[in-house]
Amino acid sequence: MPDRLTDAALVAYRAAGALVRPLVPVALAARARRGKEDPARRSERYGRASLARPAGPLVWVHAASVGETNAVMPLLDRLAQSGFRILFTSTTVTSSRVAAARLPQGAIHQFGPVDVVAYVDRFLDHWHPDLAILVESELWPGSISRLHHRGIATIVVNARLSARTFGGWSRVSAVARGLFARIALVLAQSEEDAERFRRLGAGNVRVTGNLKSDAPPLVADPAELGRMRDAIGQRPVWVAASTHEGEEAIVAEVHRRLRDRFPDLLTVIVPRHPERGSAVRETLAARRLSVAQRSRGEPLLREVDVYLADTLGELGLFYRLAPLAFLGGSLVPHGGQNPLEAVQLDAVVLHGPHVQNFSEVYGTLDAVRASVRVTDAESLASAVGALLARPRSIADRAAAAASAVMPLAGALDATMLALRPYLQGIVPAA
Repeated sequence: MPDRLTDAALVAYRAAGALVRPLVPVALAARARRGKEDPARRSERYGRASLARPAGPLVWVHAASVGETNAVMPLLDRLAQSGFRILFTSTTVTSSRVAAARLPQGAIHQFGPVDVVAYVDRFLDHWHPDLAILVESELWPGSISRLHHRGIATIVVNARLSARTFGGWSRVSAVARGLFARIALVLAQSEEDAERFRRLGAGNVRVTGNLKSDAPPLVADPAELGRMRDAIGQRPVWVAASTHEGEEAIVAEVHRRLRDRFPDLLTVIVPRHPERGSAVRETLAARRLSVAQRSRGEPLLREVDVYLADTLGELGLFYRLAPLAFLGGSLVPHGGQNPLEAVQLDAVVLHGPHVQNFSEVYGTLDAVRASVRVTDAESLASAVGALLARPRSIADRAAAAASAVMPLAGALDATMLALRPYLQGIVPAA
């Protein structure tokens, strides 16, 4: 019965894709206006390749956005070092820029096709991948079913399922069990994630840990780091990183609450989506804060209250400059952002209650009091103020955080070991 339901659901999904297909250009055009699509490469979203397929066996790796792209890069490096040809796809403009800067030599980037069966088939007809690796929670029914139909093994690495996503799949459990059974291997971040995949029908599930634990520290240009340190001088500074809509207003209120106590306080805001820079600036200006916007090249002067770093790929710079980092996406119900990047650069992490995307890591940090949990502007202001007044406490928490996350390492080696049987059937390129 589950197989029949699954087959029927996939037929319905394919039919729905045919019905909504005329609306896909409209949706992509709207995303392009918001800076989320590259108009020059929009044809790739319809499965039309803009590059030739390289000769020989090919591993297709798909990630959604910047976080997943950064997480999987060390794995791509390992695959490339072993001689495998790689097709890497993602779905956002920002992730394509990260890929352009960090992909190993010889790897190809394309935008992933919209999950309409006709687009997926067109994509697969051109690329003919020998193995498909999906990152984290990129579980698209059309792609998984078409890969299974063609006999191409599908593997999910760094796999995670939030409680919300699990709940959604559970409501169609008979369909989910048939679809998840089509996945050859799931390499989960945690036992909790693994159990959710098993309950949804995945048969071959292992816990290999979080690839983000093994990612190298974020980079920063040494010359720019020196210039920024000179501009900041002795000012107390903290960073609100990867903020989402609604959080910048809270951060602005924190600055207002603290500036009488710390007259030279500098707050740095790094929006999760740089294209929101102008809107964030308006939010700050409405609260009568002096703003310097990095994307406009505005200088960081002494009278600047907030430095708005609305640029891409510079968190490594600001984690090195600020001893305290509030991680966004946690005071709003987004699920939180990766705290390991801040911990690696000795920035003490502050976060809100919504951290289910990285629950294991945040739980590890909170358990040893290496991070600080806040709930609103008042508690965030209290935490930032208390820590800025006690530099020794910052150093102690940073050291505790580094020790706490050390046992989480090893996911990259475990992932490569689990992939070995699937890679052995692919002859590496010369």
